[in-house]
Amino acid sequence: QGLCFMGASPKGPFDIDGETARAMIAATGNPNKRPNSDVVRPVASGIDLSRGSRGCWTIDFALLPMEEAAQYEAPFEYVKRVVYPVRSINRRAAYAQKWWQYAEARPGMRAAIKGLPRFIATPEVSKHRIFVWVSPEVLCNQQTLVFARSDEYFFGVLHSRIHEVWALKQGTQLREKESGARYTPTTSFETFPFPKPTPAQEAAIADAARELVAKRDEWLAGQDSKPRHLTRLYNERPTWLDLAHRALDAAVFAAYGWKPDLTDDDLLAALLALNQERAAPAAASKTIS
Repeated sequence: QGLCFMGASPKGPFDIDGETARAMIAATGNPNKRPNSDVVRPVASGIDLSRGSRGCWTIDFALLPMEEAAQYEAPFEYVKRVVYPVRSINRRAAYAQKWWQYAEARPGMRAAIKGLPRFIATPEVSKHRIFVWVSPEVLCNQQTLVFARSDEYFFGVLHSRIHEVWALKQGTQLREKESGARYTPTTSFETFPFPKPTPAQEAAIADAARELVAKRDEWLAGQDSKPRHLTRLYNERPTWLDLAHRALDAAVFAAYGWKPDLTDDDLLAALLALNQERAAPAAASKTIS
């Protein structure tokens, strides 16, 4: 807990196109002498993570009271004109009263990722359970899950077959496999028992994760007859990608002390046993108290 969060939920038309965002950012003369870039940010949805950025931006006043938000003149007046008519009639009183803020601003998420040079995100619903690095200036919305970690070791465990099998079983499968499965903080993440690696094992996982991301980024930067994005890459799953994931999986399996040829069922049984083993002391403590 305190590591995985659903992204912020606007419940209103806060998103703007790039041209509008750039015009707001270029504007000067705010009464607070602050730039509009404080509150005009790139926004990422699950589609942006899996299929490439759409170039969308959003107006994000976070938890600012109206008196402070209004000092950012152009963004606030836009929200007043476009968002207020929608949010002011919302049946939830809190949403209607604070119409200039995202309905669910996720203060816990913001506090957890504050100061990090990057964080991890995954689409809430996805055919392939992919994880990506996100820059701190980007706001992830409710179609994503955010992890408040910036290290390759943590990224590597999340992107391993071990975690993928667990997350798929614990998550919600949609109508058919092509539609994807849903990842949730409570069932998919908080129940997952991480390994307890030695320093050497942790470094091996980090190295394998770093190599995987570097190879993916190189491919994404290339060009051919079709758009390049992670959904296409994992649909095609070229040999180099498969080998990179096998190397990562081998490092993560070693940290658990398990053989990498476990079937999915055997893997789930081993994870469940580890989950129960770690839950037992906590349950006993609650009983005693």
